[in-house]
Amino acid sequence: MTRVVAIGGGHGLAATLEAVRRYADDICAIVSVADDGGSSGRLRADFGIPPPGDIRRCLVALAGSESLWTEAFEHRFDAGELEGHAFGNLVIAGLADATGDFSAALEEAGRLLGAVGRVVPATVEPVVLKAVVRGTEGTIEGQVAVGNASRIVGVSLVPADPRPPPAALEALAGADQVVIGPGSLFTSILAAVAVPALRDALAVTAARKVYVCNLREQHPETTGYDVAAHVDALAAHGLDVDVVLYHPEALPVGKLTVPGVEVPLARSDGLGHDPARLAAALHGLVG
Repeated sequence: MTRVVAIGGGHGLAATLEAVRRYADDICAIVSVADDGGSSGRLRADFGIPPPGDIRRCLVALAGSESLWTEAFEHRFDAGELEGHAFGNLVIAGLADATGDFSAALEEAGRLLGAVGRVVPATVEPVVLKAVVRGTEGTIEGQVAVGNASRIVGVSLVPADPRPPPAALEALAGADQVVIGPGSLFTSILAAVAVPALRDALAVTAARKVYVCNLREQHPETTGYDVAAHVDALAAHGLDVDVVLYHPEALPVGKLTVPGVEVPLARSDGLGHDPARLAAALHGLVG
């Protein structure tokens, strides 16, 4: 049995899960929950729940097949009071309100979709992402604000030591492989790694930790970053990976401090990672 944990957020984590479900027998996605914009931010503010948007994408990515439910979960309303809301976000919020338990709501949403793995939030309580930016005084707070910043030195959370769900720690302890990324370096990946208990669990897991590097710079968050700079940023936040996967000629490589594997990973349009290619590369790095 191959047990894989994937960590991150946004479209990047969903792409990884589409790949991982092709070779793993047991899958757990640990999703950053610092989002404070759009539909997720509105539901977070109104109901006091973790933002559901990235979690919704991950549940859909793990769905067993395309169905009316998976299509509906991604449907976004474009008029009236629901304008901007994704239907899946509303379902998750409604299940959380009805059960009084966000984790139970995600399990039920996964059953509706036929998801082949578990999706858990990085923390069980609301958090705010904050960043130190070179050349400025004080800190920037909020995921949207941090994502619009450049020259980020480091990120952390408020509160500083939020609790992760026990399922996340259990999954990391029993994993054969941990996949980090791709995705927004500071506002998705490191927003999850900034949870101290998760960072500690990553440090002691016996699983091989694989970082999947982005295909391009994300302006302004990682303007000027090469592959090595991404790895160095992870290390600066207490996450030492065992190997980094990167696409040929996508980003300059730089001076890597960990083994690197250069392999074609992009879709034919070059705009995202191809699930079949990524699955083959990741499967070859299990164990």
